Parts: sequence; structure tokens; C-alpha cells
Amino acid sequence: MTNMDMSTVLGFFALAFLFCQICLAIQAANYGISLLSVEERELTADFLLAKPVGRTQILTSKLLSVFTGLTITNVIVWVSSFVFLNIYKNGQEINTNALLMLLLSIVLFQLFFLTVGMVISLLVKRVRSVTTFSMALVFGLYILTAFSGMMGGTSLEIISPFKQFEPNYIIKNSAYDTPLVLLSVAVTLISIVGSYILYQRRNIPAPV
Repeated sequence: MTNMDMSTVLGFFALAFLFCQICLAIQAANYGISLLSVEERELTADFLLAKPVGRTQILTSKLLSVFTGLTITNVIVWVSSFVFLNIYKNGQEINTNALLMLLLSIVLFQLFFLTVGMVISLLVKRVRSVTTFSMALVFGLYILTAFSGMMGGTSLEIISPFKQFEPNYIIKNSAYDTPLVLLSVAVTLISIVGSYILYQRRNIPAPV
């Protein structure tokens, strides 16, 4: 977030949007990590899996319900963003194309944390605290991006969605950093496929 033009309303919005991204990431990570672990944590997984419904259908239904929740959040962010900008633009002309690209990035940004969160929940034996895992994932990637920026950039920061969808870059260029966005999409797709495979093979512990 260097070289940010704070003299424009869109430049200030880019800074505010970074903090919005953190909240969106925590929400998506919470959804992803709790999506498949909630039944195991509450010892109701065997009841769910005893139903005449396959694990693939269960996971697909859960994903659709979570995506609905994320879509509602996106609508709220979109509406509040346009209201904020129209109130405080003070006669300034707003680059609508850049703004739309920034808001559209929310979908891919949240899907990254959602799907990676799912994989994490399936790789650990039992998730006792969703918040602990989600906060570690989100702030770990955020700190990686922040420190990389202060140190002149490192190759590790490219794995972070905070770098892949950096608000200042999108606002200044009215475009995405295509290689980084493709990397984010690849990680998301791999995580989705991996989640289905891991969930099919997961040994669900019986309640004691």
C-alpha cells in the first residue's frame, strides 16, 4: 500500500478497503474452517453421514449455503461503498471502472480464504476453536504482505491475497495484477478439489 494518493476520495477508500478486506477474510475463513468441522466438534457428524446423502452432495450443499452468505455480505459492501463515495466525493470525479474492479475482487478474495480454510479443517484431526485457526490464517498472510512491503518486497508475499488483490494497485491501474490473480484462482481451485477428496476419505470419529 505504498505511494497511495490520499488527496482523492478513491485513494482514501483504497486504504479503508484494506481494513474491510481483513474483515471479509476473517468471515470467509470462519466459514471455511467451520463448514466441515462443526459436526465433528459438536459430535453430530455420524448422524449427518447416516442420512441417505453422499458426502459430495453434503459438501456441495454446504458450499452453496456459504456462498449465499458471502454474496449477501458482498451486496452490503457494494451498497455501503457507493453511499460512502457519493457522500464524501466532494465534487471529485470517481474512476468507476477502477472502483468496480476493486469491488469485484471481493469474490475471488473471499473464495481463497474460504477454500483454504476448508482444506485446513480437513488436514487437522479436530478443530477445537474456529477463531484461532481463522485469525492465524488471515493475520499470518496479512503480516506477510505488510512486512514484505516494508522490506522492499519478497517472493513469499505473492501467495497472499492481500498482495494479489492490493486495493492501491487496482485503483491506480484500473486493472488486476493478472499473474497474481491467476495464482489465487489456481490455489482456490486446487483447494476445492482437495477438499472434496479429503472429505471423501476423512475418517469421522464417533462420539464417545
